[in-house]
Amino acid sequence: MRDIFDVILAPVVTEKATLSQEESNVYTFLVHRDANKAQIAEAVEAHWDVVVEGVRTARYAGKARRGLLGQLNRQARVGRRPEFKKAMVQLAEGDHIELYEMG
Repeated sequence: MRDIFDVILAPVVTEKATLSQEESNVYTFLVHRDANKAQIAEAVEAHWDVVVEGVRTARYAGKARRGLLGQLNRQARVGRRPEFKKAMVQLAEGDHIELYEMG
């Protein structure tokens, strides 16, 4: 990883992720599969100017997926969903990240 913008791919915006932001100041991001915890913490601190207290990561394997190739021949096409890595970043008390603005 050379650039901090290559480490963090996207924020995760789900009910569970939003609840953890409000209750315990933990932000969830999709990150590059090869990024380690130190690189993730450095990227978050540099991009949003906050203090990171801890990083937890989880890797998710791609699942098998089936679909129809066409409506006439009805042959099943087998593929895979991509694997991804998720990082939960704990920020220091009083810090927050403005991921999206309301209004």
